[in-house]
Order: sequence, then C-alpha cells, then structure tokens
Amino acid sequence: MRSGATLLPPSATVLRAARDDDRSATLAEGDGWTLLISRWNRGADVTVTAVDDALAEKVLHQAVDGAEDEPEPQPENVAMGFWYVSPRRGPHRTTRQISAGTWEEIRGNYTAPVAEAMDTLMKVTPDDIAGRLLLLHGPPGTGKTSALRTLARSWRDWCQVDCVLDPERLFTDVGYLMDIAIGEEDGTAKGRWRLLLLEDCDELIRGEAKHTAGQALSRLLNLTDGLLGQGRNVLVGVTTNEDLERLHPAVVRPGRCLARIEVGKLTRAESVNWLGGEVDDRDGVIGRDGATLAELYALRRGTRPAAVPSQSGESNAGLYL
Repeated sequence: MRSGATLLPPSATVLRAARDDDRSATLAEGDGWTLLISRWNRGADVTVTAVDDALAEKVLHQAVDGAEDEPEPQPENVAMGFWYVSPRRGPHRTTRQISAGTWEEIRGNYTAPVAEAMDTLMKVTPDDIAGRLLLLHGPPGTGKTSALRTLARSWRDWCQVDCVLDPERLFTDVGYLMDIAIGEEDGTAKGRWRLLLLEDCDELIRGEAKHTAGQALSRLLNLTDGLLGQGRNVLVGVTTNEDLERLHPAVVRPGRCLARIEVGKLTRAESVNWLGGEVDDRDGVIGRDGATLAELYALRRGTRPAAVPSQSGESNAGLYL
C-alpha cells in the first residue's frame, strides 16, 4: 500500500478502529454500505457490504483508487545461506547478502549454447522441476559461480539458495547431512524450495568416486531422488571442472538432472565482440579456441594471459593458464 493511503471513501464515517503492533482494523459506514479495512505492514484487505452490487463496487473502487504503491525495484543483492561445521557449535548456518546481476546483464558472458540453456534454467518454477540435480561443469574461469549467483536472484521468490562451504564433509558426516536435509533453516517459509550449492566437487562425482569417496556419492544421489529426499523440497547444485566423460554414470543418467550444462569458453568471435574493441587482437592474444571469462576480464584490465609453452619449447598463443 502507498504510504498515507487511508482506504476510506470520501463520505465514510469511522465507527471503530483498533491497532495491535503492526496490524490495524477500521470499520466505517456510509449511506447503504459498510466497509472493513484490515492492514498489516504495507498490505491491506478491504471488504465492502452494501445494499446492492453496484453500490458495493462503487464504494470499493473509491476506497482503493490510487492506494496501491508502485512496485519496489528489484535490489541487486540477494540473501544466501552458508552452511559449515563449527568446531564449537557443530553444523551451523549463517546468512549474508551477496551481489548478483540480472541474467540480462550477464548473458553476454557466456557462449551461445550455454546462454540458451541458461535462458531456460533462469525461468524455471516449482511446477517445472523434473529432476533434483543441477550440474554445471567446465574449465575454471568460465563463469559457473557467477551464473549460480544470478540463478539465486532469479529464483529468490520461491527458492532459498544455500552454499555448503565444506561439501567434502557433508556426505561423510551423517549428522551434518541430516541437519541440512531434514532440519528447518532459519528464515525459510514452509513449502519453500531450497537449492544446496556444492562447488568444485570433482572427486565426489567423477567416474571412480565409489572407490575414492566411499558412500558419499550414494548419499548425494539419495538426497536428490532417494528416500532421504522424499517429501523435502531440496535441489542440489554441483559445479565441477571435470569433463562430462569422466563423471560417474549414475550422476548424469536421464531423469536425475534438472539441468546439465557444460560451461565452456566463448568462441574467438564472441571473445573479440565481448572486448568491444578495447583490445587489439591482431597479435593473437585470443587463441583460435576462444577465451574463458576470466581471461577476458584479465585482457580488459590490460593483463595479457600467460601462454602455455608447447613441448618443443615454443609459445602456443592458443593455450592459457
């Protein structure tokens, strides 16, 4: 509601008013009608009873005309939770505001196939959820974390995003896992979805994970579509630098992933376009295979990426650290 709006028609006579903390109620009347206003914070409910429908509609229109406030601009920051095991308190969750651009602002940071896949992901609603695992894989510096921050902003109306700072411990400590999967976190309304982010989980989900990580992979999969995840609105987002071929088949099987996106380099043409003419590429600072987002930011700052020497000892301008 707009600040200062009374919600009273011009001819209203107030019969009674009551207030309790941040809520209030007002009963008013006029010729052939009564009006009840219930207000809380910046919202309100208006009920009109009249001798006929036409009068009720007229009084209601007079009451609410011009009372609705302009929608607030969407803030740049979004609340994100962070889980970790404290030596003194055990599993603990803290919340902080993080900066996140809109998808329209950062879409140009991704190569065309990735941007198209992200277009669909950013628009997902609870009704669209078919799988519980979100997998972003690709080389370092391609913008996987930036995409997840923007996803948290795009989904904030229906999904709380929590980042697990010690994912290697999460699936080996049953008590920690149960606290996150079953326990209710502060500030999250009942029925609201949660997205647990696990970054750089290469060892957990690579093909030989069953041998190197024990039951950790099984517990991850159990959280996404097993008994542990039943009745819980929990999604799990995993980022990894591993190639798709090295991932465990159980992780990428059909039906398990809500989305599986390989976040790669921008092509050479996209990289030159991204720089917008700020860097003269005639000397080949951008390789034939393109460049990662991190490399492009380095070039924009005036830092030339270091070339990886070839086996013959000559510099290869197409490969960068």
